[in-house]
Parts: sequence; structure tokens; C-alpha cells
Amino acid sequence: MKLNTIKPADGAKTERVRVGRGIGSGMGKTAGRGHKGQRARKGGRGKKGFEGGQMPIQRRLPKRGFNSPLLGLTAQVRLSDLQKLKAEGVIDIAVLKAEGFVPAGAEIVKVIKTGSLSRSMSLKGLKLSAGALEAVTAAGGTVSD
Repeated sequence: MKLNTIKPADGAKTERVRVGRGIGSGMGKTAGRGHKGQRARKGGRGKKGFEGGQMPIQRRLPKRGFNSPLLGLTAQVRLSDLQKLKAEGVIDIAVLKAEGFVPAGAEIVKVIKTGSLSRSMSLKGLKLSAGALEAVTAAGGTVSD
């Protein structure tokens, strides 16, 4: 095989059909649009998804999914992140934001039990999962609202 002998398979490349170019072309007069009707007219396609008055498929099918309004306002912190904290004393949302563990826009922070906690700390204004609460109290820490 040589590069100068390569060509596409038979029927792979076809010339585009030029519509509305006379009776001899086979696509003259109505140019493949049929006779009369909305789609035969210029600009006659209607709006996207329109099915001639029948309920459109995007309205017939059930809707799925949910976008939480709290998505940008909530954040999660792992026990292993709390272990890495350099701050001492009371740990709250402001401390976590300053350390970079929580985005600046977060208003609700929840501590989840991922990793381990070996040092005692005082948490204030944070939500905790059941496992995380157990781990913090077992390490000698306290939790307040």
C-alpha cells in the first residue's frame, strides 16, 4: 500500500444535493419540501420541540434530579482536617475559613468521620455527624452551639 493510492471506500464520499436547481436535477420545483404546509414555507419550522400540538416529549417525560439551594453555602470538614489544624482554643467557622479548610462563602459546616482525631479540641457552631461527635468526645473534646 502506498500513500498516493489510498482513497475512500465506494459510497463513503458523496456530493451534496443542490436543491431547487431545475427539473432535470430531480430536486427542482418544491426542492424536496413537498406541497404546501408549514414546512414547505420559508422559515416554517416552528419552535424547538414543537410536535404539532401534541404534548412535547420534554414535557411528557418525568423530571429527574434536584439542585440544592444550599449547595454553595455548605461545606464538609473531615476529622483528619481537624487533626491538621494549627489553631488552638475554640474552633469555629471563622477559624476553618482562615486556615483554608472551608470556602469563604460557606455558612454551614459539618464535621464528618473520615480519618481519626487524637487531640482534644473545643468545637463551636459546627454540625457533626454521629460518628464525628463520638470521635471528638472520645479524644476529650467538647462541642457547643
